[in-house]
Amino acid sequence: MDTVILLLLAYVIGSLPSALWIGKLFYKTDIREHGSGNMGATNTFRVLGKKAGIFVTVFDILKGTAAVLLVSLPVFAGTPVHPLLVGVAAVIGHMFPVFARFKGGKAVATSGGVLLGYSWPVFLLVILTFLLALKLTKMVSLSSMIVAVLGTLYGFVYYLLTGDFSLVLVIALMGGFIFYRHRANIARIKAGTEPKVKWL
Repeated sequence: MDTVILLLLAYVIGSLPSALWIGKLFYKTDIREHGSGNMGATNTFRVLGKKAGIFVTVFDILKGTAAVLLVSLPVFAGTPVHPLLVGVAAVIGHMFPVFARFKGGKAVATSGGVLLGYSWPVFLLVILTFLLALKLTKMVSLSSMIVAVLGTLYGFVYYLLTGDFSLVLVIALMGGFIFYRHRANIARIKAGTEPKVKWL
């Protein structure tokens, strides 16, 4: 029973639609009606600006981190569930949020938060890789997918160093989520119509 409660709590944390709430509360704007219509950080930067975009990015990352760390709370001591599985529940909540008609973001920031909560060195590698890819490609979507691929490689190196194979599996799973959620972006990249960032 504790396992079910833990996973549901992680899902609810992941479901918190920061971009939607920030847009409505401070900007009187429903972000779903502007830009790409997505409730992720990228569309928040595009529609609401830098401050809102930074807040949403950090908040979405911390959702994944908080979910992973739930397992360490005394109330859940001894619960037979891997913290990464709890993190995946938060990622699913971010993609299909109960508070926003199950239409959420693309799982990138929250997936990163899961890594932060489980292994900060891997998270740091992922962030640096993302920024480098963004610098070279100017496309957030392509950079996210590049990180999804290379992140699995980083997870494998982590396995070689620690013997913990679970991170490889979860990064690969979250990478699959990221590719699935970027289907429309892939089509635009192929067509040469994917928007590029102008600030980097």
